Amino acid sequence: MLGELGTASLAAGLACATLTALLWLRVAMFAAPARPARLGATATLAAAVACCAVLETALLRHDFSVWFVAQNGGRQVPLYYAVTSLWSALDGSLLLWLLVLGGYGALLARRRYPARLHAYAMVVVSAVTMFFFALSRFAANPFRPVDPVPADGPGPNPLLQQHPAMGVHPPLLYAGYLGLVVPFALALAAPLAGPEGRGWLRLARPWALAAWAALTAGIGLGAWWSYAVLGWGGYWAWDPVENASLLPWLTATAFLHTALRRAAGRTAWNTTLATASFILVLVGTFLTRSGAVTSVHAFTDSPLGPMLLGFVLLTVVVSTVATGRRTARPARRAAPVLSRPTAVLVNGVLLVTIAAVVLVGTVFPLLSAPLGVRAAVGPAYYQRTAVPLAIVVLLLAGVVPALRDRARGLRRLAVPGGAALATVALVGLFSRPGLPALTAFGAAAFVLAGLAGQLVDRLRAGNRLVGVAGLVAHAGIALVAVGVAGSSAYGRDTEGTVHTGETLRVAGVSVRLDGVDRAADGGGGMTVRARLRLTEADGAQRTVTPALRYHPARDATVTVPAIETGPLRDTYVTLIAVAADSGSATVRLAVNPLVGLLWAGGALTATGGLVAAVVAARARRRPSPPAADRRRPSEQAADRRPPPVPAGPGVPG
Repeated sequence: MLGELGTASLAAGLACATLTALLWLRVAMFAAPARPARLGATATLAAAVACCAVLETALLRHDFSVWFVAQNGGRQVPLYYAVTSLWSALDGSLLLWLLVLGGYGALLARRRYPARLHAYAMVVVSAVTMFFFALSRFAANPFRPVDPVPADGPGPNPLLQQHPAMGVHPPLLYAGYLGLVVPFALALAAPLAGPEGRGWLRLARPWALAAWAALTAGIGLGAWWSYAVLGWGGYWAWDPVENASLLPWLTATAFLHTALRRAAGRTAWNTTLATASFILVLVGTFLTRSGAVTSVHAFTDSPLGPMLLGFVLLTVVVSTVATGRRTARPARRAAPVLSRPTAVLVNGVLLVTIAAVVLVGTVFPLLSAPLGVRAAVGPAYYQRTAVPLAIVVLLLAGVVPALRDRARGLRRLAVPGGAALATVALVGLFSRPGLPALTAFGAAAFVLAGLAGQLVDRLRAGNRLVGVAGLVAHAGIALVAVGVAGSSAYGRDTEGTVHTGETLRVAGVSVRLDGVDRAADGGGGMTVRARLRLTEADGAQRTVTPALRYHPARDATVTVPAIETGPLRDTYVTLIAVAADSGSATVRLAVNPLVGLLWAGGALTATGGLVAAVVAARARRRPSPPAADRRRPSEQAADRRPPPVPAGPGVPG
């Protein structure tokens, strides 16, 4: 019964999305009333809600006649993980994808934008929704029947039951991915809407900020999950699926910077970034859901690969054709070399270059495989190419604000420059972290000192809220850079087999094996814990119990590391293997400095982006400022007018 109801909901969603696209096309071409089209968008969302509700009901009722439940449900699964198992595998995760996409479509449908621009944008969003409904209905239907019906299921992947972040990480990531469909749709709609499309960039910016904030939070939670669950002690491995989430984040960051009022005006550049961001979302979807790459984050082999690849190619062609039809505009006067618009443009180019480098490294093994060449692109490639460019981008994040007023720009850089030099000198004198880390520390000090100066200026001006979101986001990025550089340069680890009473040491920290405990779990599983006496460098002692947990339903063993978090560093202990007689254990001991700054910086960055999105949405409802207020400070100074306080929030990057 539930299976048939779910399949009917998918069919209804496909019909509603198709009808909605046609109704919005009618609005765009014939100025028809928009109310039926809005109702269609609401009906499409209702169908997506129904699909998710039916599958959740089947999971909670343990209806193993439904294929997805038989493959991913289980009677012994805790309630929280039973609910979140909806997105634990390919077919169910597509329903969450449809729910988020339908939500964005319904929200956009209710906006009061210029009629033709709005209608054409909704045609694009509805067409994308129609494709994913068709994909789920015909190629990845989670409601197909099972015969014979099993008595129980294996539950979701054990790795997804080890940390509560997995209940939040995919929804946030999808909210970030699919939020980029709105700037994409507005960019495609602008040339079709004629004069009504000229203001698309201002309309797209709040959507892009909200999507960017969600994507930032999703990436951060994914790194936290990797660090806390996988047992290897790291948070980013340049895995293809990790890279797939980074790619649209980079181009969306570039788009947000070029969408600034004083940097805007490069129509082709803004359009390219808006369309490229969503196309990269589709590329990431192909990598994740086609089985084209091997990753702990990816879904298994599926029949979706050719359909997704075809849709990516179709989207590229349509975007190129649609955005290439633009009316000529008067040439803009070239900005001076030492100016904020130029620096923002350079920053955007660097971000796109990093995205290109990461994309090449990600897809190169796929492209080389048909030629009979086994190629692997490891972390060393990214560290030699992407990381230096990222440090330059970080430095520019500190330079750009100082160029608001070119007359005082160089003087405003004196204090941040001094802070950077002092940081490099002190860190290099006492620790020798290596050139990449030393450069990152200096760049972060440069940015943080500059942000502190901007905050003081705003407080003195009595305008405490203007641009604060941008300051928070940039400060978060700087903290992330310090965390990455510190954990990479100063992290130490060792691995060894220790017998009861023996000790393993690294970086002033030691663990002594006191014993091994075995305990049977429900359903025939087994948990093996090592009792280890951890002694910190300051002499503090405590007992830690890393474990290995065997799940017979999946025939999988997962590690459960013990992580002791301190103010400046984490102590990370992983149990790798245990002797049959429980007399010895193989243990990995790692000391990871400054990792906490990663999580704090990521939270600040996402918060700054979210606040900027709210402020930008409110600013959009206000009338545009006079043209005189949008001129560069140097032009205003020529008229003997004091430069105005910058309007609108700063953009994170």
